[in-house]
Amino acid sequence: MLMVIFSVFFLIPLVFLSSSYWMVQCMLFMITFIFMLYIQPTSLFSYLSYFLGMDMISFGLILLTFWICTLMLTASESINRLNYSSNFFVFNIIILLIMLYFTFSSLNLFYFYLFFESSLIPTLFLIIGWGYQPERLQAGIYLLFYTLFASLPMLVGIFYLYSDMGSLMYFMFIENYMSNYLFYFVILFAFLVKMPMFLVHLWLPKAHVEAPISGSMILAGILLKLGGYGMVRVFKLVICSGLSLNIIWVVISLLGGFLVSLICMRQVDLKSLIAYSSVSHMSLVIVGIMTLSYWGLSGSYTLMIGHGLCSSGLFCLANISYERTGSRSLLINKGMMNFMPSMCLWWFLLSSSNMAAPPSLNLLGEISLLNSIVGWSWGTMFFIALLSFFGAAYSLYLYSYSQHGEMYSGLYSCFNGSMREYILLMLHWLPLNVLILKSEYCMLWL
Repeated sequence: MLMVIFSVFFLIPLVFLSSSYWMVQCMLFMITFIFMLYIQPTSLFSYLSYFLGMDMISFGLILLTFWICTLMLTASESINRLNYSSNFFVFNIIILLIMLYFTFSSLNLFYFYLFFESSLIPTLFLIIGWGYQPERLQAGIYLLFYTLFASLPMLVGIFYLYSDMGSLMYFMFIENYMSNYLFYFVILFAFLVKMPMFLVHLWLPKAHVEAPISGSMILAGILLKLGGYGMVRVFKLVICSGLSLNIIWVVISLLGGFLVSLICMRQVDLKSLIAYSSVSHMSLVIVGIMTLSYWGLSGSYTLMIGHGLCSSGLFCLANISYERTGSRSLLINKGMMNFMPSMCLWWFLLSSSNMAAPPSLNLLGEISLLNSIVGWSWGTMFFIALLSFFGAAYSLYLYSYSQHGEMYSGLYSCFNGSMREYILLMLHWLPLNVLILKSEYCMLWL
């Protein structure tokens, strides 16, 4: 574990050399491929040190973090080209990467909390420093206050847990909080806001719309997964309360996922549409974890990995259009098939993965989530059907409206995608659709 940490730490001095942007990106790719060799397909913790260690869930999410952070540098080429504080930008991304690495690999609930909150700061800098509109300040404040408001009670809950048990290590957790409903609420609420659950999701579309492409990628790819990961970790403590109270979150999420899908259908902003679709997908993940079943947990994990790659890729596509046209509106980004024909293929591939078409990881995740949710209660079937149907509907809406239709006359000055953009999209799509061949790492890790 320390080897990887030091490799990333020693990239920090490189950042401040002139024109080291692509070198840092190549080094990050190398570290990512080295980290792939660390795989430990078991639910037991391995590579243990004082407070760091890894099991299968951590491994997948850390690898996803490395992958997305490297691709963020590939996608943000304009920051390097226009020299828009590019050194500080890369420094910011490396700090964020270190924070997320510590978050996923800490074995102690307090360390997890500490790095979970610390990862907000580089994200805030990304949104406020490299965002597009003046509203980015408001978006940053939304992001900060929603998350901090929910996670202060959780800190009190962690202190209570420590005074009660004398340890915060994951493998020392025992289930003895059966009737402590307050503890159940404070320990889970922070993660539900981070996911985000419907009703506390308003910070997400705001943050996405104002963030630069790198901010959107890390938000969709990793920061939404912190909530799911945290829930998987702390449910060991509150599993008995969960049996009676989880129905609250299940009902809110199923209903909310359906309503958010309807909201998606009337968006005219590309980024906003993809951001709302993230909320809809994450509501399924919440319900999967809340069923407390094997299918639910492994399905949630699979969908988190799949959604991280797919959503990040869609944001890259939206950004490619935005760089050409200077607008994110679907009314201007119409008829893209006419002058970016080969980009149309990538829109199709990523939109179809977003609606969980085979052979994407999203399909595997959604099938096992459907199993777990219907197994939990027959009454959920109606809303699951609506969720799946509208999931396909808004993906189709996104694809057909952006690719077909009459072209906006100001587009004639534009040009097709560059090699860098095709590589970027392929590196999102390939793992998303090839990993299903080795899906036991997602499904059979317990």
